Amino acid sequence: MRRFPRATGLAAAAALVLPLSACGSGDAASGKPTSGPIDIWYSTNEQEQAWAKATVAAWNAEHTKEKVTAKAVPSGKSTEDVIGAAITAGNTPCLVYNTAPAAVAAFQKQGGLVNLSDTFGDAESFIKKRSGGAVDGLRSPDGKLYQVPWKTNPFMLYYNKDVFKKAGLDAENPKLNTYDDVLAVAKKIKSSKAAKFALYPPATSDYTNALFDFYPLYLANSGGKQLVKDKKATFTSRAGRQTLGFWQQMYAGGYSSPEAYSGDMWAGPFADGVAAMGIAGPWGKGQFDGKVKYGVLPLPTAAGIPADKTSTFADSKNVGLFTSCEHKQTAWEFTKFSMSAKNDAALLEETGQFPTRSDVAAVAGGYLKDNPFYQPFADAVPRAVDVPNIAGSTEVWKTFRTAWEDAVLPGKGDVKSTFDKAAQQIDDQIVG
Repeated sequence: MRRFPRATGLAAAAALVLPLSACGSGDAASGKPTSGPIDIWYSTNEQEQAWAKATVAAWNAEHTKEKVTAKAVPSGKSTEDVIGAAITAGNTPCLVYNTAPAAVAAFQKQGGLVNLSDTFGDAESFIKKRSGGAVDGLRSPDGKLYQVPWKTNPFMLYYNKDVFKKAGLDAENPKLNTYDDVLAVAKKIKSSKAAKFALYPPATSDYTNALFDFYPLYLANSGGKQLVKDKKATFTSRAGRQTLGFWQQMYAGGYSSPEAYSGDMWAGPFADGVAAMGIAGPWGKGQFDGKVKYGVLPLPTAAGIPADKTSTFADSKNVGLFTSCEHKQTAWEFTKFSMSAKNDAALLEETGQFPTRSDVAAVAGGYLKDNPFYQPFADAVPRAVDVPNIAGSTEVWKTFRTAWEDAVLPGKGDVKSTFDKAAQQIDDQIVG
């Protein structure tokens, strides 16, 4: 399955700042959540639709007075644009099973999302029990939860076995634990002309491309530290400088290309054999099968952090419960029902995407036995981290990407001073 964040997601997150003037809860006069029919939106992805339809049918068979009506997210520039417009109009569905963490702050600012922590007495306990430590990285600045962790796609390093053989490298157990390992491998790939590039992440000015080059490796190298923590940029830390320095060396050596790829910028270079390695989630299997003979390993780090301790980018999609929902209690009960162990296992089997569960390996046991390729991804789910939940996230990522273009993509420049300046700008943006 192909899974990656689109540029429009973060762009919309910045644009959706209109106040919601009339988004009444529709609940009873007491203010308590009520029960009754609800509607939901799910992804346009064919496999996800099949899962959603089956889940809704199972619920409706047992809840004749609280029926769920489901449909795909209406077409638009992006899911985030569609949701933002619906919040402004006050006609969102009760639930959207395709809510990007990067957009939550903007939806919350619009008044569109329900404060789950304060509205439902069991929300915190249910979410913590199911998703474990992933919860804390998804909290809003007020410490509350406005999204339910749902599914995640941990990123790993794919490598082309045929290219490695051609370069005289070990194709079955390559040494790719550290940044130095990757640089050494990249040098051999270039000198042997086994592939044009070693790694070829998206190189356009699109600021969301940081989710495919810097951010996954930084999360791995820093023990899962998000780009912003406690209203301060974190990438000027030693771990951040190491990751920035690694990528600068990749571009300086000609091991990565600063030019935009002419085809699919996310999966194309690796799938087409232009790059010897690629960074992708489990969706990469569907993109690369039949095109490349590949292996997969945890992301490299400066010192070679053990695989069972290596963090990665989650690339999650979550569930939002919206304030215009008339029957919030039913929406919450359906959310819990849809995330039972049984339905989460069905999600994995139907879509190849992992539910955000701390016990995912146990829930997915049968599937993993039949599909061992996914085992490393399942193991990584508890250590997968998302983008920080902060207001103005688009401007933050834009500032970071501008510094990246100035001092990393060219393969030269003063990384420390450039990113110190970017960090200060980001700190000012967050405070402002």
